[in-house]
Amino acid sequence: MTNPLPGKHRLEPRWQAHSPVTRHGAPVELVDWLLDPGSLTRRLQRSCRGQFSVKPMSQSWQRPMLNEALALGMLPHERCFVREVQLLCDDEPLVFARTVIPVRTLSGPRRHLSRLGKKSLGAVLFADPSMVRSSIEVAKLTPDQPLFTRATLNMTKLPSSIWGRRSAFFLNHHALLVSEIFLPAIGYRPA
Repeated sequence: MTNPLPGKHRLEPRWQAHSPVTRHGAPVELVDWLLDPGSLTRRLQRSCRGQFSVKPMSQSWQRPMLNEALALGMLPHERCFVREVQLLCDDEPLVFARTVIPVRTLSGPRRHLSRLGKKSLGAVLFADPSMVRSSIEVAKLTPDQPLFTRATLNMTKLPSSIWGRRSAFFLNHHALLVSEIFLPAIGYRPA
């Protein structure tokens, strides 16, 4: 199936409802990680035999990808706060996470979301009693996609593809979008 996005947007991941995951070739050992509705941070902390940590990669005000703008109900030219981090176990990157936060979400008590540093966003989200999560979407990422390139930065051996999931989170009805890209090392960690 072709990507319906025009121009450079054709290189964005094609996020889909999770039901076609197994039909589209997601590795069997990864499906449970992709579809787990709980806190990925908590699950990684439980499965990590050593030290879990968050490594900030970048954060800045920028335009979201078209698919992100559409998912958040934003206009494509609107700026938002984008944070990219790696989630590590004993300094080994297991997950690349990208968070897109519209300006309207960062008002009032949610301003701290732009200043998390090495703190896990998942810990903040799942501790908020107002949090509601959308359904999970999944995508297969390939080397021709810029998100694949950012997720696999500093890897010596690039995989032929990687898989990710994303969800919108609502804090008192204010949305943010979190994409979690699973790096090859995740397949070897106990769930």
